[in-house]
Formats: sequence, structure tokens, C-alpha cells
Amino acid sequence: MKITINDQIIEANEGESILNIARANDIYIPAFCYLSGCSPTLACRLCMVEANGKVVYSCNAKAKEDMQIYTNTPEIIAERNAIMQTYCVNHPLQCGVCDKSGECELQNLATRLKVKEQKFAIEDTHKPHKKWGLINYDPALCVVCERCITVCKDKIGESALKTVPRGVEVPKELKDSMPKDAYAVFSKMQKSLIAPSASENLECSFCGECISVCPVGALVSSNFQYSSNVWELSTIPAANPHQSDCELIYYDVKEKSTSDRSKQIYRVSNDFHFGEISGAARFGYDFHNELACKNEEKFDEIVLNFKNGTIKNIKFNSFITNEEALILECLREEFDLNLLNDEALSYQKFLTKFSEFSGLSSYNADYDDIKNSDFIIAAGSFLRHESPVTSYKLNNALKMNKAAGIYFHHIEDKVVKKYSKNFVCITHKPGKLEQILLFVLKNWGENLPKKLSERLANFDENFGLDISALSEGKSKFTLILGSDFYTDKNANLLAALAGIIATSTPFRVMLIPPRTNSLGVAKICTLSSEKKPGKTLGYNENGDFKFSIFEGDLDAAALNQQEGTFTNINNDVVPTNVAIPHKGYFLNNIANALGLIAENTIDYTPLLPKEKGYKGIKFDDLENFYANDGTSKRGYKLEILNFIPNNDIEPLLKDSENINLKDDEALISLANPINLPSFFANYASQTAKRAKLYASSEFMAKFEISQNEAVILEKDGRKLAICVELDSELDGLAAYLGDYDDKLDLSLIFNGKNYVAVKILKASDE
Repeated sequence: MKITINDQIIEANEGESILNIARANDIYIPAFCYLSGCSPTLACRLCMVEANGKVVYSCNAKAKEDMQIYTNTPEIIAERNAIMQTYCVNHPLQCGVCDKSGECELQNLATRLKVKEQKFAIEDTHKPHKKWGLINYDPALCVVCERCITVCKDKIGESALKTVPRGVEVPKELKDSMPKDAYAVFSKMQKSLIAPSASENLECSFCGECISVCPVGALVSSNFQYSSNVWELSTIPAANPHQSDCELIYYDVKEKSTSDRSKQIYRVSNDFHFGEISGAARFGYDFHNELACKNEEKFDEIVLNFKNGTIKNIKFNSFITNEEALILECLREEFDLNLLNDEALSYQKFLTKFSEFSGLSSYNADYDDIKNSDFIIAAGSFLRHESPVTSYKLNNALKMNKAAGIYFHHIEDKVVKKYSKNFVCITHKPGKLEQILLFVLKNWGENLPKKLSERLANFDENFGLDISALSEGKSKFTLILGSDFYTDKNANLLAALAGIIATSTPFRVMLIPPRTNSLGVAKICTLSSEKKPGKTLGYNENGDFKFSIFEGDLDAAALNQQEGTFTNINNDVVPTNVAIPHKGYFLNNIANALGLIAENTIDYTPLLPKEKGYKGIKFDDLENFYANDGTSKRGYKLEILNFIPNNDIEPLLKDSENINLKDDEALISLANPINLPSFFANYASQTAKRAKLYASSEFMAKFEISQNEAVILEKDGRKLAICVELDSELDGLAAYLGDYDDKLDLSLIFNGKNYVAVKILKASDE
């Protein structure tokens, strides 16, 4: 349809808000409280416009065919000016030291709306500062825009903040002297403050998105507070190095001090309208080695051991760039090496079998699909821990699309259970992954392979759901699968079933890459399951020679010190840039010494394999931002190739096996705390923690374990001692152990699996 804004004819979609249409067409309408992709709150009323002769609030008003809109009539300009005056009443005049000064929306709007006087006044009240761990709150600076509340509810899904009474009554005589909208805004602001929803302390995952959306200096990172003026910071666009969302982040960098001119990351920020980020991305930024240096003697020794054939293996993980993955693949070909990466190999095998049965070179769902879905199933992923940003997208679809769906997992997450009354959480026994996929095929599959249809004829598991009622009227379906599937004993069958779902049901399928660049590694590298006779170079892993950020024979660069690309969860190839210089070695230095000549690592960017969907674009030609309408201008989309799928599933069909626990055994899952996705994040100053077994209260009660008590996990005679910590967000009998502490050898317990049965022994009894 067509509408007119300020006499400009504009194409728009029916049901879109006037504000979002204006933003998409670079027409400025001020707004203090509105966040893209969230519910409008009408807290600020600055977005008022005239539509067909009537004043409406553009964040909430939907465009209609032939609507005539004016954004800056004299009456509207006067009302906005009055509203901004009320925001300035008793706002502390501390701009010189405020952490938001220079990027403060109150400053910007007061200037833009020409606020030159303040006609209103009210007696001020004492508002003590609050310290909530990684986040500090200054209520004196708060304008009660409610963005923090909105983003936590509509995007993050935790609803950890709320408004509470401030205890101030606005004099009634002001009502007669103030314009109507200005009085409404002023009255609400003076009566309210922000506070934690559950208790005096903020109980949440500390993603920090509330800091990002705060338009003033009320909510701020406790580590960043009073550390720098924002106008002194250099902003470097990059990508989340910790998780496979690889979301757009900005490293804000400047010199450490007047005497030490070396660079330091002061904080990480983000484009909060379109790209919310995890706590690991926001707070886990300083994981590089400040003392890195070069050791030419050891470098020459490692190079010689490659050349003389002594080194026959490279063991690495997926916290690397696409370009490094290509360097490793080139070294494999040149020196007949085995590349060892167990996590990426499991994912690669699953993706390969999925492709065989789907006829797609990669999975076909991305975050836009989740955003637009009205029915979503997530399975095999402890989602908020494995992929926090994916959980944000899912929650946002439930809130904004009124979507419905099902969450299958063997760990019961209290937060996910509160996402929506239409999102059913099924806590199942381990070993039910095949049944979940058969359940999807039974209810939505069409034109299935004959042997699969025969199997489904005798399949009657419905998990207690009335699926017709839950999915009634739904038309856009997404299935999200996680890492439990990739390590399962029947992973080949599960991958084939997932592939058939992608072709024979209305579901688009997402396979969450378990590490930052697992998808890129799976696409680019030829991986081996066994090591060759000979020595091993460990790249941020243990080996006979170790090339690592910390405690290595050679000091390696962290991902915040490298430029290159990742292949993210959306099948996008996105760039990341250098925030901090590195004084040690890059993988490219070793490659150059071995005859693979490239001046810079990013010289490999246009050489990424086109047969795998890469496009041969130079690194410097890649964009990295969001447009005003939310369109991603980040890198490019990996080309997903189509071919004729295999439908002969019979050789893969077999009976699944359940895990049967003995009385003295417990199920322990391999999972990390939300803000500690890897040992790299555990080197960062704000996110580092000691290794713990995280358990529910029911688990601790059953095994008579107290907080921080040491226990011993025993599996097939192998033992691991660990302290236990309560995770209050778990329900039922649940416990998980993370691999974020590289001093802990979890292969003793998990041996490549995502969950195992172990004996729980008291350390005091051993």
C-alpha cells in the first residue's frame, strides 16, 4: 500500500507502525522509549505525529492505505519541547562525568528539539545508587523510559526488571500549566523507578542488554563506570567471538593511560535495535594475552618439525576464523596431516548426513525465519546456555508474533517455562531424540519414504500434547536442533530424519553450530577422527607442541586480535576486526614459513571454497552493519546448493537405546554457564569462574549435597573431583558440568557425549 509522510509518497506494508515505516525511509521521528522488535509502551509520547488530521503515537499507530502523515506540525513541535523540558526537571547536571555523555539521547533530543528553558519544577528526592554486580543503577539519572523492562521481557525473555513506586506525587496545579502529554509523561516519571522483579538483588543472566538500551547513564557496566569519556573511544566493528551467532559487536578502545599508550578494550557495545548480544560477548572481551611475545627458537623448531615430517597432526577447536580454517586445510594437503577437532567432526558428520537426505548443502533456517515464525520447536539444546541469542530470537517470536511451540529437553529450565503460555516445555528422559523427530514427521510429514511411513504407522508418542490445538492457525514453522543430536549414538539416523523434515514438512530447520565457527570449520576442513603416528601441534589445545593464547610454546593471537570472517548460525559470512595489537604469532606466520605465502591472513578471504557456497569476496569489501529498517548488511549469505536427496532411510533405522539410571547414579550434562561458553571467556576478567558442577535444589537434596561441597563423579572407574553450586533456574533433578575450565579433563567423564550417567560420591568419604 501507499502512504504519504511529509508529502513524500512511500510504499509500506499493511499493519506496520508509522514509526518503523518512517525509519526505514530515513524520515526522523524522535522516540525515547520505543525499541525495534518490541512492544510499544507509550512512555515518552515524543513519537506523536499527525495522521489524517489527528494526533497519534507513531510507535503504536498502524499505517493505513492513503494515510496522510505529518511529523513536525507547530503543535507537535511545541508538545515535544514541553515533554523534553519535563525530562530535564531535576536531572543531575553531571554531564562532565556521566558515562553516557557524548552518546546520551537526553542530550541529543534536548538539543534537537531546541529545549532552551525549563518552565516546570518540583522538589527533588533522594535516590540512592544500586549495585547489581556487573550492572550499576543510578535512579537519579533514570527517565523511566522502560526500555530496560521492555527488552528484558520481549527479547531476552527473563522479565528481571519492573517499575516500582518512587513515592513522589506531582502537584495537581502543574496539570493546568503543562500540556496534556507533557504532564502524563512527567507524572509517570516522577512516580516510578526501576527495580529488580524478584528481590532487592538483580537475578538474571546478566546479558547486559539493559545497559545497551538505556538512553541515559542510569544503567551502566560497573566495570566501565567512570573509566572513560565515550568520545575518547575508537569504535571497531567486529563479531561475537564466543558463540555461533557471531552477532555484530563494537569494541570500544583507547589507550590505557597518559603514560601507557598501549590499547585497551574499555567495553563492548552493540546495535541494540537489531542485534542483541550475550553476556559473554558484552563482558568477556579481554581474553587476550597481554604478555605475548615471540620465541624465534621455538618457532624455528616447530617449522622444522613440520618440514621433516615429525608433526603429523594439528589439534584445534572451532574458535578460529574461516581464513585460519583454510590455512589448516592447506597445511593438511601440503604436509599430509590429520586435522583433529572432535566437536566440529561430530557437527560435520551430522550436517553431511542432513544434506544427503534434505538435498540442501546446509540447513535452511536463520534468525529471520525464527522472527517470522508462528510455530517453533526447539529440541536437543539447553538453549539459553548453548545459544543465548537464539533463545532471544525464539522468545521474541513468542512475544511479538504470538507464536506457539514446544521446547524439548531433559533439563528443565524455569526461565524458558515462563516465555509464553503457548510455549510448552517437555522435560523428557535422555534417549528420546529420535522420538521427537518422529513426532514431528508423524504430525506434519507428507510423501515420506515407505519404510519411514511403516515405522510411523506404529508410532504413537505424542508427549501428552494436543498438537492440533497448539498449532491451529499456524503457517510459518521453524525447527531448532542442538548439540545433543550431534553426539548421539544414532546421530546418522537423527540427521537423516532432520533432513527429511526439511523436505517433507512445513518446518525450516536450524542446526545450531556448537562453537563460534563450527559451521565454517565443517565446511572448509577435512577432519579426522584418529591421530596419525607422529607428533601433534595443538592450536589452543594440548599437543606435543602448543600454539596457544596462554601457556603455549608459541603465543597465539586471541580472536579480538585478528581480522577475518566467521560462518555464523545464519549461514552468513561475517567479518571481524582487530581491537588489540598482538606481539606474538599468527597462524599465517607459521603457514608463511612453510611456504604458503600470504602477506595477511585476510588474503585467504576471497579464496574460501566456492564449491561450499563461499563467494570469493575480498575482506575489505565486506560490510558490517544494520540498515535503519533492520536489514542486515553484514558480509554475505553462504550459497545453499540444491541436489536430489536420498530417501533410502531403511539402512539407518534401528531401535533407540534409553539411559537407565541406577539408584546411586545421576545424569550429568555437558553444558556451560550462560556467560561462559568456553575457556576463552574464562580468561576474561568479568566472566571468569572456577569450575563447578551446577545442580538443581532437587538434585542437591537427593544426594544430600550442600552449597560448594566437594563431590566425586565416577564413570567406569574414572574419577573427577568437583565442587557443587546451586543453579536456582533449574527445576527437577538436573545437573550440568562445563568445559570452560581448561584445567579440567572432562574426557574422563563424557568421552565425546553430551550427557552421561555417573556415580555421585562424597569427597569427604573418599
